[in-house]
Amino acid sequence: MAKKSVELSGVVVARTEICSIDPDQGILRYRGYDIADLAENATYEEVAYLLLEGELPSSDQLEAFREELAARELPPAVVAIVDGRAREASPMETLRTAVSALSFDDPDEGATDRESERRKAASLIAQLPTIVARYHRRRLGRGAVAPDPSLSYAENFLTMLRGEAPTAEEVRAFDVAMILHAEHEMNASTFTARVVAGTHADMHSAVVAAICALKGPIHGGANLAAMEMFEEFGSADAVGDAIRGRLEAKKTLHGLGHPLYRALDPRAPILQALAQQLANENGNEPKWYAIAEAVQREAHEQKGLWANVDLYGGVVYRYLGIPNDMFPALFACSRVVGWAAHVLEQHADNRIIRPSAEYVGPEPRAFPVRAGS
Repeated sequence: MAKKSVELSGVVVARTEICSIDPDQGILRYRGYDIADLAENATYEEVAYLLLEGELPSSDQLEAFREELAARELPPAVVAIVDGRAREASPMETLRTAVSALSFDDPDEGATDRESERRKAASLIAQLPTIVARYHRRRLGRGAVAPDPSLSYAENFLTMLRGEAPTAEEVRAFDVAMILHAEHEMNASTFTARVVAGTHADMHSAVVAAICALKGPIHGGANLAAMEMFEEFGSADAVGDAIRGRLEAKKTLHGLGHPLYRALDPRAPILQALAQQLANENGNEPKWYAIAEAVQREAHEQKGLWANVDLYGGVVYRYLGIPNDMFPALFACSRVVGWAAHVLEQHADNRIIRPSAEYVGPEPRAFPVRAGS
């Protein structure tokens, strides 16, 4: 049996109405809507509603959904977890444990019916950013900024994280970044969520499992790794030789190539435009955008690699004042709605996911006869 570069590549494991990808044309759609149209015209709240409910919301539905997402306060048990180990634990460790603790006070913790799980989904979308922002403030020894129910998802998060109001341009950039990361078909963390949901485990359990999968550096940590690679290169002028050296040493080029896309990742040019816009605002260092652009050019010329979502994603976050190690946690804050949509879909027509394995161990053999037996 020929080995594939990615395990289960090309194997269909579920039927879904949530997301579709055309890897040859580089097209990504949520519920039939092209990602570029959503990024240009929608807010994260509208996209979250679309993913959960199947249709874009009316004005009344959007207002009601925004009220759901405004319930951002954390239970005391979760506050204690976040504050208690903020200086020792990593962002993803904290998020994993805090999300598990969110289930403690949930009145329908073990329920898997649509109504209960849909309510839990909205709560998770609302509360994950509060966990992440509070953790960051507390690890710096600063007071936590309370969530503001009057603010949008994006503006509220940036305000809680930084302790000051962001600009309108920063809010929109973050909103678009969250839209682009909200869903991506059967990626590793989403598959993990569906496997757990397939056992009839509840929403919190499935999301915690997805966070564990996302924590891996070749999934949720890819934009962090790309930004660290840019820091290693130091300048756009050094990129050509640095890429050549990495290729010769067979080192990974982060933010380039994709297990699915055989063309440009459609999210990459949207983030590139945002990074370019932010590079020239508010005293940001233009060199990070220049390095990413040089990496994209050199990697394609030298190896034929296309940019993926992670190449410019980290640059956008850097320009928004977000530390590198927070990038995977932001990924989770965005992707939680995609996970939740898949859990709802899995529970609606549930079958346990139980694949088979190809055995490659020893041939049948007898247990050895021991001396004196």
